[in-house]
Amino acid sequence: MTRPNTNPLAIATSMPSPREAFADVQDSFDRFCLISGIEAMEQMLEEDASALCGVRHARNKGRKGHRWGYAEGPIGFHGGKTKVKRPRVRGRDKKEIPLSSWVAAQEENWLGKWAMNLMLINVSTRKFGRAVRLPEGDIPVEPGDGTSKSAASRRFVALSAAKMKAWMSADLSKLDLAVIQIDGLHIKDELVMIAAVGIDAQGYKHPLAVKEGATENTATVQALLDDLIERGLDPEICRLFIIDGSKALKKAVRNTFGRHTPIQRCQIHKSRNILDRLPKGFHATAKKALRQAWEMDDPDKGEKLLRNLARRLEKEAPGVSGSILEGIDEILTVTRLGLPEELRRSLACTNIIENMMGTIRRVTHNVKRWRNAKMALRWTAAGMLEAKKGFRRIRAYKQLPQLQAALKAHQKQHQENTGLDRQKKAA
Repeated sequence: MTRPNTNPLAIATSMPSPREAFADVQDSFDRFCLISGIEAMEQMLEEDASALCGVRHARNKGRKGHRWGYAEGPIGFHGGKTKVKRPRVRGRDKKEIPLSSWVAAQEENWLGKWAMNLMLINVSTRKFGRAVRLPEGDIPVEPGDGTSKSAASRRFVALSAAKMKAWMSADLSKLDLAVIQIDGLHIKDELVMIAAVGIDAQGYKHPLAVKEGATENTATVQALLDDLIERGLDPEICRLFIIDGSKALKKAVRNTFGRHTPIQRCQIHKSRNILDRLPKGFHATAKKALRQAWEMDDPDKGEKLLRNLARRLEKEAPGVSGSILEGIDEILTVTRLGLPEELRRSLACTNIIENMMGTIRRVTHNVKRWRNAKMALRWTAAGMLEAKKGFRRIRAYKQLPQLQAALKAHQKQHQENTGLDRQKKAA
């Protein structure tokens, strides 16, 4: 029994007519698409050749070159490659003239986009061929068709590196950022990624940058902030920074943007840290007190509730009592700014950047061995850009003008106080 030929080029040659292929479309839609696509591509290439050389066997004084036979070349199809017969054209200088349709098809980088898209949704490189070609289909995976794990990996590396370079050099001066969230993601021992997400005045979220470091220390965070400033972030504009309570984050923000820069510590992290250290018998009381303090419109009353809770726990859990008082000014920043309750709820925690970190963990789930920091940077940047696709406006975006007004008033007040202090010292 003769075995059928499954080579894509042989299929296209044996069935040149799309009409004939469509008669058998119920049995092989993939084959019909391949044949139709090849015929359309070859027709476009012939038209390009005619535009350069004129009609065959006819005199044309304005022609730019002459035909020089045919050549087979690979082109992207279904995440892999298939061969297309293309005409060759040589100019008067005896150098080959590229055909515009062929150049456009090669520059489109369909294969790189296939590879990156599948790897971002956790398709491993070993299963790439199976993901783009049906095992029992008429267009099977074949050696050299670009569906191997190494080919998919090379394309992902190239495209993810290019996308990261473009993103990390993008101009930030046009973004009217009102809020910046910063957090760290531990990749492995002695490798941490520090990332930043911004919220503009219209409520849209923007991944801003990522930097690698051995630990979540001040130097790494400072490098991240310096990069943001170099790319156009104005340090003279007052913004709200939201962090998880790390002293390194706080120190770097104060050093870069001023000691009076408003910083909001994540209330969810704070509550979790307090409850994890308390005996279960105190959980209900502590939860109630913390919730009441977060929801208070008066920051002084909210601070009083927290100090009373710390006083009650001083004997039973002195360490927790000290933790409640530590950073008490920064835990109620959104309340001190006089923001509406709905906006406070959105800006009192690091949920936005935590959600992005969850996407990064999902995207990097199949990575079993981190070779170096460069690889970790590429994957983290790819995960951040993937998370951006699902970003929406914050719920209370209509109240952001109130935040901007509060930040301007906060900045003006401290500038006036600084001026008075200088006058007193001079006197």
